[in-house]
Amino acid sequence: MQSNAALEYDYSIVKLFMWTAVIFGIVGMLIGVLIASQLAFPDLNYLLGEYGTFSRLRPLHTNVVIYGFTLSGIWASFYYTAQRVLKVSISESGLLKALTKLHFLLYLVIATGMVVSLALGITANKEYAQMEWPLDILVVLTWVIFGINMFGLIGLRREKTLYISMWYYIAFFLGVAMLYLFNNMEVPTMFFSGGLGAWYHSVSMYAGTNDALVQWWWGHNAVAFVFTVPIIAMIYYFLPKESGQAVYSYKLSLLAFWGLMFIYLWAGGHHLLWSTVPDWMQTMGSVFSVVLILPSWGSAINMLLTMKGEWNQLTENPLIKFMVLASTFYMLSTLEGPIQAVKSVNAIAHFTDWIPGHVHDGVLGWVAFMVFAALMHMAPRVFKREIYSKSLLESQFWIQTIGVVLYFTSMWIAGITQGMMWRAVDEYGNLVYSFIDTVSVLHPYYALRALGGLLYLIGMFMFAYNFFKTATAGRRLEQEPRYRSPMA
Repeated sequence: MQSNAALEYDYSIVKLFMWTAVIFGIVGMLIGVLIASQLAFPDLNYLLGEYGTFSRLRPLHTNVVIYGFTLSGIWASFYYTAQRVLKVSISESGLLKALTKLHFLLYLVIATGMVVSLALGITANKEYAQMEWPLDILVVLTWVIFGINMFGLIGLRREKTLYISMWYYIAFFLGVAMLYLFNNMEVPTMFFSGGLGAWYHSVSMYAGTNDALVQWWWGHNAVAFVFTVPIIAMIYYFLPKESGQAVYSYKLSLLAFWGLMFIYLWAGGHHLLWSTVPDWMQTMGSVFSVVLILPSWGSAINMLLTMKGEWNQLTENPLIKFMVLASTFYMLSTLEGPIQAVKSVNAIAHFTDWIPGHVHDGVLGWVAFMVFAALMHMAPRVFKREIYSKSLLESQFWIQTIGVVLYFTSMWIAGITQGMMWRAVDEYGNLVYSFIDTVSVLHPYYALRALGGLLYLIGMFMFAYNFFKTATAGRRLEQEPRYRSPMA
């Protein structure tokens, strides 16, 4: 092994995942703006025939943003962070070097297959788990390779203490592995029905209520172990490194970690309130969701208190802006979710636009802001170039912040309006409004949502341009910055 003094980190795999994050971010958010516009202006459904309808594009948008943009950002940050906190380089092991390349190649095959199959309408019809069984097998293989890389680096480490970010990355790996396997147990119909059906088609091994329970055990925890746990791992590394501040409380970080691990797993039942799922399971989902506020806010408060005494950096460094506002959106989202999980509130919120409003203030405000900050923190250190434009980052921040606020406030109002109109009855107990009445009254809010999405997409293009120029034309750095990222 190399001596610590001569250690040079291998960023080849990091660069690949950084670029795919940017590309998938553009594609996923472009589709998102289109489908948001289709809800406000239905004629847009007919632009591309069957391939351009909302029903065909919506799962494509969801999967590209989750498994394209977000997952690429997470893997880029993992391969960057792990080497640095473990004090080991990927290039020290020929096997790990080869497996990281295989990881990326398999990921590209899966991503391509996912985009093509969903565009063609080939789907397993499960939220966040739409890929059919051949792609699921490749996902499992890729995840095993990722796990070998993770624990291989841990086994080679020089730093014996595992920093808190590594705890969260390990939980990310184990949580997704367990939940994805159980939820995607499916039977290929051609092989078990006398050759009937397409070779790629399958049906779930579960049925009815059991299928719903397993699905939302995974569905909610896809949010937990893809949109939450690894993003916390990222901010626990990148916020202290960018600000030069130590994490406020290491004990609080561990307390919040174990709280999330024990509580998050059992909150998925709140997606099935007012259904045929046993009442005790619905209640358990609601209770665990409310208790989940504690570890979630524990993490967020720990992040914000890390900036104690250094709030002036908010005015000076746009990357700190992104990370601090990401933490704030995390607090908002993890308070709003438990409120929606209370049965009396859920009676109004269920099936309304308040739900996507909640999802997107978390995804756009918490997840995406943190991915942007992480990518731009890594860029000068990976490409050895100064960030191309600070003013462009500032403009992106404010444009996207306005976009997020327009998005979730319009959907809050739309969702509560929907819920109240659906429940309104006259003195005889008859419904006051028809379904089309609710559709008509929501038009301005759908238009606002599309506008908010468009602003966010504009910010995404600004980020992509800034990232590209940083990687190719930024002023060369003689030495790696220790803390604050240099930017023009």
